[in-house]
Amino acid sequence: MRGSLLLERGPELAAAARAVEGLVAEPARGGCVLVYRGEAGRGKTALLAEIGRIAGDRCTVLTARGDETHTSVPFHVTRQLLQPAVEERELLPPPDGRGAEPVDRIAPALGLVPPPPPPAAPADPQVVRGGLVRLLDGLAARLRGRPPVLLVDDAQWADAESLAWLDAYTRTRQGGGLPVLVVLAHRPPPPEPHAPGAPAALAALGDRAVLTLGLDALTPEATAVLARDALGGHADEPFCHALWTVTSGNAYETVELLAKARERKVDPVAGSVALLRELGTGARGGGLVARLQALGAGPTRLARAIAVLGPDSTPQLLSALTGMAGTELAAHTDRLRRARIVTAPDSPATPAPSPHADATPTTATPPAPPAPAGPLEFTHPLIATAVYGSLPAATRSALHGRAARALAEAGHGPAAAARHLLAVQPADDEDAVRLLRAGAAEHLAVGAPDAARRCLDRALAEPPGPETYAVVLYELGCASLLTAPAATVRHLRSALDLPGLDDTLRVDATYRLAQVLAHSNQLGEAASTVEAEAVRTPPGTGRRRLQAAHFMYEGFQAAEEDGPGRSRRLAELTGRLTGADNPERALLAVRAFDAMLRGEPAAEVVRLCDSALVDGAPARGLGWTDTTWGFEIPALTGIAYAFADRPDRARALFGEAVRAFEISGWSGAHLAFAHTLLGLAHRRRGDLPRAQHHLEEGLRLADRVGRGLPVHWDTACLLVDTLLARGRTAEARDVADRYAFGPPWPGAIVLPDGPSVLGRLLLAEGRHEEAAHTLEAAAEALTTRGRHHVLWAPWPFDLARALATTDPDRAARIATEARAHAERLGTPTARGEALRCLALFATPAESRRLLTRAVAHLAESPSRYEESRARLDLAHATGSATALAEATALATACGAVTARASTHPPE
Repeated sequence: MRGSLLLERGPELAAAARAVEGLVAEPARGGCVLVYRGEAGRGKTALLAEIGRIAGDRCTVLTARGDETHTSVPFHVTRQLLQPAVEERELLPPPDGRGAEPVDRIAPALGLVPPPPPPAAPADPQVVRGGLVRLLDGLAARLRGRPPVLLVDDAQWADAESLAWLDAYTRTRQGGGLPVLVVLAHRPPPPEPHAPGAPAALAALGDRAVLTLGLDALTPEATAVLARDALGGHADEPFCHALWTVTSGNAYETVELLAKARERKVDPVAGSVALLRELGTGARGGGLVARLQALGAGPTRLARAIAVLGPDSTPQLLSALTGMAGTELAAHTDRLRRARIVTAPDSPATPAPSPHADATPTTATPPAPPAPAGPLEFTHPLIATAVYGSLPAATRSALHGRAARALAEAGHGPAAAARHLLAVQPADDEDAVRLLRAGAAEHLAVGAPDAARRCLDRALAEPPGPETYAVVLYELGCASLLTAPAATVRHLRSALDLPGLDDTLRVDATYRLAQVLAHSNQLGEAASTVEAEAVRTPPGTGRRRLQAAHFMYEGFQAAEEDGPGRSRRLAELTGRLTGADNPERALLAVRAFDAMLRGEPAAEVVRLCDSALVDGAPARGLGWTDTTWGFEIPALTGIAYAFADRPDRARALFGEAVRAFEISGWSGAHLAFAHTLLGLAHRRRGDLPRAQHHLEEGLRLADRVGRGLPVHWDTACLLVDTLLARGRTAEARDVADRYAFGPPWPGAIVLPDGPSVLGRLLLAEGRHEEAAHTLEAAAEALTTRGRHHVLWAPWPFDLARALATTDPDRAARIATEARAHAERLGTPTARGEALRCLALFATPAESRRLLTRAVAHLAESPSRYEESRARLDLAHATGSATALAEATALATACGAVTARASTHPPE
């Protein structure tokens, strides 16, 4: 069969051979993606088998096959590919330096361990996908002597999660070369190949392939070769041409029809063409079904069960599904084998009768057929499709229902049973609802939320009873949280509108609803949602959790009606809190952030931050990757530290954020934001080159996710500020233009204050009038809200400089007010910067005195950059060459230009 199906496949095999040679020659980056497309029966399976044989002597060949009955089973193809490799411990990557092997974090998805039971947190699909990417990288590194070749047959039926993993792997490694060869074979794509899910991932892999080859039908000449090999060299031209016409050059149908002709001892001449056409009707579609039914009721019933169970067609499950005893099952299996309908790979097939055997009947009792030792499968997917498609809807539904019960009773787990319940007609069955919910929980635990959503959608259709309906809606909303925000909002709102949620679930549903609304740029609605629920929630940890979310989302808004009133209420609420539990710690973190924005004494801000942590780190349950609270709580704590002159504490927190996100595989917006925060910490320390490095990395990671994300605003703002500090005004402008940094501003605040930084850019460009207008707008918005942190929003210093020549009196008043706010804040950096600005409007003697005091304050500041600017100003004011050289050296060490940066008037 294999040799027959490889006829006229020379170019396809040559392309594969070249790909294998390239991988072997350069194991670290010589791999690629190959795609073979062709209609069913064109020989794709035989082609992949031959590629595996070509690569087998020098490569590690890993194989998998999509299955029509398992497209809804997450990681079905991944497990086939990787399980054989990871089960051999010597092939595992070494520990990653943090005490855990990558495989341990993705073992449930690989089927190596059972999914963790509820109430375990759902696995983030991005985390699991990232872990699988790193696992394959690690395997490739360990197998460079025999680099991996991944062969996926019938990829049109591969599950979406496996295709998304292969897509992510080949996409992220595209620039640096692939250390593996990926070969996909599949039927032509559907009419909408870029539809979401598996079709989109398969289309993306095809677009990334170095070569996509379509498998053409056999030519008449190749068909004649097959006929003469099978039936004898005397097969004449009319017979061979009729064979090609009947099969349309389909390789599988050609081989199958020739086998039937050989069994019937058809003479391959023109006179047999009519008989050949009659035999051909049984080689496809309805003919296949008719051929099956001709074998009798027993084999037909068994074949139908195999079509429903798919790769799970073990003798035990088939017996449970059909009611057949072992001997009956063996007899019907033997008939199906002899008809070339099924095969059992783990047991020897009973040979078909030879066309040359003596047909004289014998009275001897034939031996009993051997019982199948392993799962049964159809000899070709065409047969599986035909048999499954022939099932009446009611019969199909009933078989899937029995299969679900059989799998559950056999201990295969709820997810295995749920796959069948998806195809069962709703029947008001609470047991089905229970299994579907349990199956959804297993899917979430392995990082497959889309599969969980399918189960819960189906559970709603059953439907659940009144006491569980709202709970299923809540579970469906949680399953959609990471992948379908609009669906999450719809389901959680519906759940909250119905009876059935206890207090704990109501709090969690409300908090998660607010999270989705906030991340969808609906901060006002998020804040009002949690506020309304908090009023109805009894006092305790649940209410405090909602209160923390309410004050956080209120504070994140770029505009609010009563900012000072909100801040006052938050201070009153947290006044007696000690950080005894996570809700208290979250409230204290929100209060610390708000106090920082208001310019309250830094010592109080630091005290609040310390109370929000445990031994200087986020408490268990409040970490960076914890999904109960979200990453915002530790982020607020670190930001408050950074602007309270504690950038080293911020750097420790943000460095842990980068590590946590990298370990967990959160390589998108979360990791981008972590690098942004780390850039902020270095900016506040005055290490400008390192700050720029992390901020540019944050933008690079964010750009991979999309454009216009919240992290883009924060990172672009900080990068513009950092480049201006380095004296790179043109580069700062390029960043601002590239990321549309400017009005209209987003609905959320920007880190640091966006209009203040834009005003600084305009001032650096010499556009003083525009700068003044922008900074005055920033002043009005922030002052109304009672936000007076002169480093978070440095508009006073820059507005004073912008007005220094046109309205010096007003500029001096602004500088004086800024100094008062800086003194209240009390940090050396703020006090030194305020004195440096005030010196602009003093007499030369008074200016030198103020600059001397500014240098003294900034010498105690953690920021060497701000100190270098004050020392440069003082050196210019005094005319000291020695002081100028020292200030220049300090500025250079910070990565800043040494040209004078202020508008301080000469003596």
